[in-house]
Amino acid sequence: MASLGHGLPDDQSPEAVANWLQQFPHARPQFTTLHFYLNNILKKDPPASTPVAKANTTDSTPVTSFGLVRAIDAPLTNQSLTDNPEAKVIGYCQGLYTFASQEERATLMTLNFVFTDGQFNGSTLSIFGRNLVTAKYREFSIIGGSGDLRMAQGLGTASTYFRDPVIGDILEMSFAFYRYTLPGPPN
Repeated sequence: MASLGHGLPDDQSPEAVANWLQQFPHARPQFTTLHFYLNNILKKDPPASTPVAKANTTDSTPVTSFGLVRAIDAPLTNQSLTDNPEAKVIGYCQGLYTFASQEERATLMTLNFVFTDGQFNGSTLSIFGRNLVTAKYREFSIIGGSGDLRMAQGLGTASTYFRDPVIGDILEMSFAFYRYTLPGPPN
């Protein structure tokens, strides 16, 4: 089973993508799990996330931060940076999260997980969903991917591993999803 991913120089050309999609009916789903830590550390230069917009009323809702939008570019590691400051970086979480509830501290997450090391180096997963910050576990949808993770579908969970209002948050992430491989010789 070959996976068409970022290993080929032309694999993202319009022709290569169209060819891959034409072969998709023959693709086989492959169940995959990933586990890592998202290190949203604010007390560093530059911070892993920063406000990019807020509503006129955001300051009047300090408990929920309703209307605040933050951009994030946080390292993904195989261990928490609180446990091992030299933990291996395997990628980055990049995107936006918006505080979208007036009743509780919850965000709408639109994020890409960009893998820069390991089996999925050069591939991405895209997620979309709600993050109720105070819940023990939060579930969200994996709605797609690129490279070796093209057409990925599944679920992810996040739990707070570390939280400090000044230093930032570290989330323990677990993903379970299907990715698709095409029949053929290995690349």
